[in-house]
Parts: sequence; structure tokens; C-alpha cells
Amino acid sequence: MSSTITNSRRGFTLIELLVCVAIIALLVSVLLPALGGAREAARGVACASNLRQLVTALSAYSADHRGRAAPGAADFGANLLRWHGSRRTASEAFASSGGPLSEYLGAGGLATSLGSVRECPSFAARLRQLDQLRAGFERSAGGYGYNNAFLGSTRARIAPGVYTLVTDRVGEQVSRFQTPAGTLAFSDAALAARADGPIEYSFAEPPRWPDDPAQRADPSVHFRHGGRAGVAWLDGHVGDEVFARTWSSGLYPGEPGAQRIGWFGLDDGNAAFDWE
Repeated sequence: MSSTITNSRRGFTLIELLVCVAIIALLVSVLLPALGGAREAARGVACASNLRQLVTALSAYSADHRGRAAPGAADFGANLLRWHGSRRTASEAFASSGGPLSEYLGAGGLATSLGSVRECPSFAARLRQLDQLRAGFERSAGGYGYNNAFLGSTRARIAPGVYTLVTDRVGEQVSRFQTPAGTLAFSDAALAARADGPIEYSFAEPPRWPDDPAQRADPSVHFRHGGRAGVAWLDGHVGDEVFARTWSSGLYPGEPGAQRIGWFGLDDGNAAFDWE
């Protein structure tokens, strides 16, 4: 009596293999946006933490300096000091030492050193590019801007909505701001000064020049988190704001709107920046 043993095992057919590859590709295409969104959400949380530390440092500085905010750019014409650091010549990047808030933030090395509170994680890749190119006139600002127009300098109100500069060597009295919860202290910031992308910028500029509200500033609030910008308010809370409008003086080759730089809110004036 004889028997035949049949081997029932077989490999994948080409069609089955192609189907598996298509399913894997479909799963990857579905998961990648979710993973990218999760990574950006994590970067947004880290950015909010940085902004909270910045406004906490500002509060500590104010407590130590009779209620005054830190100067944002003392002796602006010399171009050697910013709220976040200092440099020896205007051609250098800023170091994270020597600025009014340096000792409150921890000073050591360049402000763009990895893990620095001054560095927005969502802006980190661009910061590396700018460092390699040695590009930008605010090098090592790190991606955050200060309300220098009203907090970082001392002004006198000479007419409704008109504030003339008294000195940039000391900041404003914090107590002058009537709505701290509605006054921007720091935000994600950049400037559309290059066609290939934004550069670092130390200030969050208001929509109108304090000295002449009929004139606009080039915007610098950077909506880099999916169309939103992180904002630290003067009372210490941190949130995000949605892109609302932009404008360009034409002075720079970059297009602010295309680089997600502009302003937020329904009010096209300085209500989120000034004393009132």
C-alpha cells in the first residue's frame, strides 16, 4: 500500500505581495500626519514652557528693579545689547550673557545652544540654517520677541495713542499697564527679511508705531505652530493666538504672509501692546 504526501505550504504570490505593500503604504500615509501632528503638539508644549519661563524671568527682574520691566535694547544705536544677551560687535551673534534677563534665564554660550529657553523647538531647524549661513542681524535671538515698544523702553503719552520715547535704557513701570492679562510680554517672533525664510528677531512689534500710529511696523509675530503663535502675557499666563492679518513695507525681500508672520486679534491697533 502506497501513500502520497503533498506539501501544502507555498509562498506569497506576486499579487498578494503587492496587496500587502499597498496596505502598508496606506497605513503609513494615514499614520504619518498623525505622528507629525503629535510631534508638533509636543514642540508647542515645549515652546509654551519656554514662554512661561521668559515672562517669569521678566517678573523676577521687575521685582528686583523697583517695578520696572527689563530694557529690550538699551542704547539701540550701538546695537550691542538685547534683553536676551550681548555682543562685542554688531557683526557677531549675541551671546546669552550680559543682557538684562541673562542672569534670570541662565547665561552660558550662544543663545541658540541646544535646549536653551530662548530657542523655540519648532524654529530650531531654521536657527541651525541661519547659524551656518551667518545670516540675520539678530543672530541668536532664538525665536522669541519681546514687547520692546512699550515694555522694554520708557515712553511719555503725548496724545491719545501717541507715545514718544523718553529712554531705551530702562523699561517701563509694569504698574502702568491697565490690563496685564491683555498685554503681550513675549511671543513667537521672526522677521521676513530673507526670501528663503524668516530670520531671528528680538522683538514682537505692535501693528502701529508708538510715535506715529498712522505708520505701520513690519510684523514680527510668527505663527509657526499650525497658524498659531505662542504668547506670554504680562500677568504670567501663556496661550496661543490665531493669525489674523499681515502687512509689508517692501523694505525686505521676504513676504510676511507666506512666512506666517503678522498679527492676531480683531483690533488693528496697539491694544495688545500698550498701556491702555
